[in-house]
Amino acid sequence: MIKLLATLMLTLSCVAPQAFADKPWAPAFTLADAAGNDIVLPSKQPGVDVFFFWASWCPYCKALMPHLQSMQIEYGDDVRIYALNIRDDEDPVAFMQELGYDFVLLPDADPVMELYGVRSTPAVFLVDKNGTIHFNLYEMIFNDSAEFKALGHRQKAGQRAPHWAAEIRRVTDQILEND
Repeated sequence: MIKLLATLMLTLSCVAPQAFADKPWAPAFTLADAAGNDIVLPSKQPGVDVFFFWASWCPYCKALMPHLQSMQIEYGDDVRIYALNIRDDEDPVAFMQELGYDFVLLPDADPVMELYGVRSTPAVFLVDKNGTIHFNLYEMIFNDSAEFKALGHRQKAGQRAPHWAAEIRRVTDQILEND
């Protein structure tokens, strides 16, 4: 019993203090951007890192992207949007250029999906300079009406994206206030 208790105490002493905070911490990773430069994330810079897992075929991603671009413009250097392209057969560089998005593109992000528990697109995480996750799109709960359920994916995306964007902005503002 004493041996078990000592092992448990040693294990707990090796865990990062943030693991016991009321918010989860963001696992660190390194990916190459579209130019081949290694990007280490979370950035640990003041402001907000937005991790946006997306694919060019995803109507929800397409509906959310203009909102994220407007945040990029509005917040400037206080917000860094990292577009982590996953499960995509299209050319993400051409897609982003065609639509004029200037996020930091990480075109081969499939290896990071498991770290963040990403199961579908879009997935969005807001991370502060301490590596704490303050927003996870998967945690948003909706009470879908029968009428909403009957809509097609593009129609549902058009209705959901503005709501998601408003919540992302609200949490971003909270993080920046406390930065």
